[in-house]
Amino acid sequence: MTETFTPPTRFAVPGRIAVGEQTATLWQTATLTEIRRETPHAATFRFAVPAWAGHLPGQHLQLRLTAEDGYVAQRHYSIASAPDGSGHIELTLDHVEGGEVSGWFHTVARPGDTVEVRGPLSGFFAWPGDRPALLLGAGSGVVPLMSMVRHHRARGLTVPLRLLVSARGPEELIYAREFGAETTPVFTRTAPDGVPVGRMTAAHVAPLLAERPEGGWEAYVCGSNGFAEHASRLLVEAGQPVHRIRIERFG
Repeated sequence: MTETFTPPTRFAVPGRIAVGEQTATLWQTATLTEIRRETPHAATFRFAVPAWAGHLPGQHLQLRLTAEDGYVAQRHYSIASAPDGSGHIELTLDHVEGGEVSGWFHTVARPGDTVEVRGPLSGFFAWPGDRPALLLGAGSGVVPLMSMVRHHRARGLTVPLRLLVSARGPEELIYAREFGAETTPVFTRTAPDGVPVGRMTAAHVAPLLAERPEGGWEAYVCGSNGFAEHASRLLVEAGQPVHRIRIERFG
């Protein structure tokens, strides 16, 4: 979601939780416990949410901030962490220029601050770990895909999983320290010596589709509108069935 407003100086979030709704739609108080820098423009924010009912990799939540004057800002954010039953969840947020919510997180928020969240939301983009997963992401679109990668590792799953992730350069590659053999990075502006620079192409996608795991790939694409269109077109041209491509986009 594009953010276009100037951040209020400080949000003070009330601890009230809505009643009379299903668990996923209840507002819950989430306490910020840790901030980790991922890139110059992105950071991970870890929250304690004791009543969190759990989520599937790929799902998102709704977050609400309330200013002292009563002004309310709400955003939808993908969940970065794998489901682990710990009562904690993580969000990784880009610092969007002029963004009121991302601006508050990156310039004001400190451990101990509280926000309100509800979810998890959407089952369409979720991956429960029961089928081969081919993941394509760009920029912060890698966030829900990383939840899938982490889930795959934490559960020791043997079902095939591959990740193609695009970033402007190595310094902008979110989660770079965590990637392993399942991940192929694509750099569009700058790259280490010997690594080609350019957009994701058929040359990146075709070899993965050629692996043809038992049951075939379920493809998950996440990124900007432009990337989602480009990546899904590459998949279809390489032979991926359209009905087995799941897309989550932001603009």
